[in-house]
Amino acid sequence: MTLEQVQQKRAAVLRPELRKDNGNAPATAALSIGRVGKSFSLNGSPREILRDVSFTVGKGEIVGVLGASGCGKSTLLRLIVGLDQDYSGRIAVSGEETRGLNRDVAMVFQDHRLFPWLTVAGNVGLALEALDLPGKEKADRIRHYVDLVGLSDYIDAYPKQLSGGMAQRAAIARALVSEPNILLMDEPFGALDSLLRLRLQDELLRIWDRNNVSIVVVTHDIEEALYLSDRVIVLEANPGRIHSVIDVGLDRPRLRDDPHIVSLKRQCLELVLDPPARITS
Repeated sequence: MTLEQVQQKRAAVLRPELRKDNGNAPATAALSIGRVGKSFSLNGSPREILRDVSFTVGKGEIVGVLGASGCGKSTLLRLIVGLDQDYSGRIAVSGEETRGLNRDVAMVFQDHRLFPWLTVAGNVGLALEALDLPGKEKADRIRHYVDLVGLSDYIDAYPKQLSGGMAQRAAIARALVSEPNILLMDEPFGALDSLLRLRLQDELLRIWDRNNVSIVVVTHDIEEALYLSDRVIVLEANPGRIHSVIDVGLDRPRLRDDPHIVSLKRQCLELVLDPPARITS
């Protein structure tokens, strides 16, 4: 297949309005990333991790981020959540530029990061410590979100008494209890076995449907990205930058073996494993 044929094939799945995104988000965008770049010094030489990354996430939208290891996916999430403030460009939440921690943004890591000396309720409640809420309201919220992730019977259990999937659900409850507008997820199911991973993907969609939260999920799993997301952003590496934006274009609930998902998966594999010259308009 010639390069021109490859470009034509891939252009069919790209949203034309997003091939060149200057970072000017629509007024309704929950999250706007405008020309974000990130570098650090390695042995006295600058190393560019992200270059000119621009995209938006609408309210209630799920956006997946795919790419080979080292393309800056996790770094991008750290910038959005405010764990790293040394970057160029603009990050805005609900139209307001933000730099640093923001109560409207929460994150779920690949490792659940529960404190072993606290119960499920105690771990979930940590996210409410900075909020000025009456004690009863805090307790009600903790109970609500523990119920939401299906851990009602384990609210007083300690992390060592939970399975891996249960611990990750507790971490999701902790992220949601502060009721953020944006939920960032960094390989949230990567450490789980395949069957449990499928179950928690459906659990996440159930929670998303009830809370209408915007989600950005970083994953190495192409099928997971296509099953969960409205759009999938494909990053290329060295430095990390957007190569393609794929509109999944399927209503929910979805079938994992839907022919459209199978077709998109094949194209995503080509993009991730052997990215050609970037498509420009």
